[in-house]
Amino acid sequence: MKIGLVGLGKMGFNMRERLRAHGHEVVGFDPRPEVTDVASLSELVQRLEAPRVVWVMVPAGKITQDTVTELSSVLESGDLVIDGGNSRYEDDRIHGEMLGSRGIGYLDCGVSGGVWGLENGYGLMVGGSQDDVERALPIFDALRPEGERADGFVHAGPTGAGHYAKMIHNGIEYGLMQAYAEGYELLEAEDLVTDVHGVLRAWTKGTVVRSWLLELLVKALSEDPDFAEISGYTADSGEGRWTVEEAIRHAVPAPTISAALFARFASRQDDSPAMKAVSALRNQFGGHTVHMAADGEEAGSGS
Repeated sequence: MKIGLVGLGKMGFNMRERLRAHGHEVVGFDPRPEVTDVASLSELVQRLEAPRVVWVMVPAGKITQDTVTELSSVLESGDLVIDGGNSRYEDDRIHGEMLGSRGIGYLDCGVSGGVWGLENGYGLMVGGSQDDVERALPIFDALRPEGERADGFVHAGPTGAGHYAKMIHNGIEYGLMQAYAEGYELLEAEDLVTDVHGVLRAWTKGTVVRSWLLELLVKALSEDPDFAEISGYTADSGEGRWTVEEAIRHAVPAPTISAALFARFASRQDDSPAMKAVSALRNQFGGHTVHMAADGEEAGSGS
């Protein structure tokens, strides 16, 4: 299958490579000449045969809005746009209606997997019509993890459902990372525990708290013991805030996710071992930017 891919950042670049490894032909566009396959969106569309499929993998907000608007003017009836970024789910209705008025299909796809997706595959949560989902299944099957489809892919519902599911996924992620980070700080605070890294590693097999995030925390500590090289400053890219807003709107108690979000705010005021752990975890799974300790430079990118 041939597909256009707009946005070749850390995830988009790896997605292009995974799709190609699974036999798909990918035409990528990015403003950076060293990674792009074409010079413009118009050229990308010209390189694809109708009916076209174009996957958008750019930052949420105005950049996504501008990209979808431009695509609506260069694509044709029968084409399909998939937004795989972290767009707010309310934006999906606007994008779907804009494209639909020109006969262009639209799917919103929440994507999880970070910089490890190239090797492990990506968890995919899709919103839109069944017909459009069926049409794009070869792409989804190439991107998702190996094994049963339902273990890494879901058609979550109509337009907006994919990004809503990803928003809640990221809110849960906030709470999980905060719990591991606080446990790490408690272990560090107790003189009886002389091998904190070893304790965390011993939890990675067989225990009820084992997870990929825990494995990444162990990996981060092996690379930077005591997190001496980074500060505890931890950014948030929006999904945690949106999740808390949804909890308020639905009157659903979400104290853990809310507390994790506020802990990130606190990290920007005072350094702490727990927030260093959260910062290190974000860099491990997503390549997100970390603030280096003292006068060091930033590393990674910006969840």
